[in-house]
Amino acid sequence: MISQFLEESKSKWKKLFLILTGLLFLFLIISVSLGSVSISPEGLAQYLISGTAGSDSWDMILSNFRFPKAITAILVGAALSVSGLQMQTLFRNPLAGPYVLGISSGAGLGVAIAIFLGFYFGGILDMSGIGRSWLLVVAAAIGSGMVLGIISLAATKIKDSVTLLIIGLMFGAASGALVSILQFFSQAENIQAYVIWSFGSLGSLSWNELSIFIPIIFIGLISSILLSKPLNALLLGENYAISLGVNIKKNRLLIILNTAVLAGTVTAFCGPIAFFGIALPHLTRMLFNTTNHLLLTPLVMIFGATLMLIFDTIAQLPGMEATLPINSVTALFGAPFVIYLLIRKRNLNYTY
Repeated sequence: MISQFLEESKSKWKKLFLILTGLLFLFLIISVSLGSVSISPEGLAQYLISGTAGSDSWDMILSNFRFPKAITAILVGAALSVSGLQMQTLFRNPLAGPYVLGISSGAGLGVAIAIFLGFYFGGILDMSGIGRSWLLVVAAAIGSGMVLGIISLAATKIKDSVTLLIIGLMFGAASGALVSILQFFSQAENIQAYVIWSFGSLGSLSWNELSIFIPIIFIGLISSILLSKPLNALLLGENYAISLGVNIKKNRLLIILNTAVLAGTVTAFCGPIAFFGIALPHLTRMLFNTTNHLLLTPLVMIFGATLMLIFDTIAQLPGMEATLPINSVTALFGAPFVIYLLIRKRNLNYTY
């Protein structure tokens, strides 16, 4: 009876993963087909088979814009979703997200310094040959890396995860304050540039940038799967995990580093994207009724990637030339969902 139950359970999850993977590919096709210029299913199929859609303009749109943007959306959705899951489990806080440790704020401070001190519009870029987009990526990476270093050092000294959470929130508040001071003394065009960066963007990465973005995110996602067992042990608290022989300090540091790499890389290349990492883990638990991270981690990745493709398609406003900021779209959908969870359950600790 037990073996039969296990076999049926495995079969059910295999079918579920196949269905979710199929939906991911379906929305990938929809995402690259729709936009200011609609591409017919025949043209897209021809492009996938032969490398050309039968039109030079379609080929350029698909190669240089639609597919890089769709790949970015998939990786960003998976990275932010699994980062949020790890933070919620580690801190046992249902409203924790991928940016709770101040990584995003550190990246924002790095970008603010680069913009508000005049490097963004100055002649240094022309002299150095560094592209402006790369400058912002490097500045964001340095800012998030500095915060990561401090948080990692604190993680080796502090035993209490809640204290570590508070330290991360304080770093976020301090970084935000410094950005506000820089904005106060900055010129209007610099403030506008920073605000545009803060909207987030999935369509700004070229294949050259993706060649760095993709490997880092892949390493982070694989590491997330490998951390599933320690996360399962942490579900019932640190004392329970210790009784199972889990090295709390080591695994907590690994989880923080992995989350920081995923969230920091996404922020550096795409800007901050709000609410997604908070809402997706809860939505996945509710829909699939599991807290087993061996299943939940890949489920969150696939589901998050699919939903980010859907949000990106909405943000493109198919048939129109305008594109909404992805940050606005995720917040518009994410905030009402979190409110719904609070009203419906009243206590989000039910997931733990």
